Amino acid sequence: MSFPLSTTISRCAVAVLAVASLGLLAAVEVDPDLPEYTPVPGIAGNLKSVGSDSMNNMMTLWAEGFLRFYPNVQIEIEGKGSGTAPPALIEGTAHLGPMSRAFRGRENDNFENRFGYPPIALPTSVDMLAVFVNKDNPIEGLTLQQVDAIFSSTRRGGANAALTRWGQVGMTGSLANQPISLYGRNSASGTYGFFKNVALFGGDYSDAVKEQPGSSAVIQGVASELNGIGYSGIGYATADVRPVPLASEAGQRFVAPTGDEVASGEYPLARFLYVYVNHRPGSQMDPVRREFIRYIFSKQGQLDVVRDGYFPVGAGIARRALESVGIR
Repeated sequence: MSFPLSTTISRCAVAVLAVASLGLLAAVEVDPDLPEYTPVPGIAGNLKSVGSDSMNNMMTLWAEGFLRFYPNVQIEIEGKGSGTAPPALIEGTAHLGPMSRAFRGRENDNFENRFGYPPIALPTSVDMLAVFVNKDNPIEGLTLQQVDAIFSSTRRGGANAALTRWGQVGMTGSLANQPISLYGRNSASGTYGFFKNVALFGGDYSDAVKEQPGSSAVIQGVASELNGIGYSGIGYATADVRPVPLASEAGQRFVAPTGDEVASGEYPLARFLYVYVNHRPGSQMDPVRREFIRYIFSKQGQLDVVRDGYFPVGAGIARRALESVGIR
């Protein structure tokens, strides 16, 4: 089942919300054709979520909203990286596997070898990965080739040399001679993998990247150093950092991470955020998971997405996601 990214951002007016304290995602709208969530009787039990750190806050918001309808449900959320979701689903120690990337080939193979059918990926929301600098860093923009030359050791984007000082990317004054201090995620993170595949053109990270266990730690590191730079989901933006506008290649305009640019397809680091589930085709899903998934793809669930600083999916994407797990 295909979920084209360009169709995911709704421009229909139902709730215009200013999100993220910097106004970076202002005027994000939730599709009015999404259904209102209505509770059903008799829902009780346990849910465990294991997976993405980037989606930790969003999973918490969904859980809080869901528990307002079903106070007898117990929900446990563990967010140590997208790479922890596939084994947890395969071993049956999690009901939900939030991931900021898709299952990889071997992960899919291991799942299918165990169950005889593939895992189901539910595209719950859209994230923009951003390259952040300190709020006092005046850089106007970077190309992906420059980003690659800053963060990678392989420079598959085509740069002739590594970029290690701010003067090499156009900074003047006292910042020009300062070394570029790099912050990033660890290899268990889907954000790490997405950035590697897209921004580093599949190349290898520089040894100078200071790997952090979570997205908030990346932001804190960049905020603490004028010469810092790091990558994270846009939902982790704070007033102490700012996202750098990016261009796919030299000569193209720099594009800021805003809703309009994601909708137009011009921002180069947009991605789906998924919740993976184990669902046998043709079977009926257990009531607790069924209702939690219905909540995610309701107006209330997508408003939670916006509250967390990410972008909601439209009614068409939501409907196809629900159908993929037998929910009508």
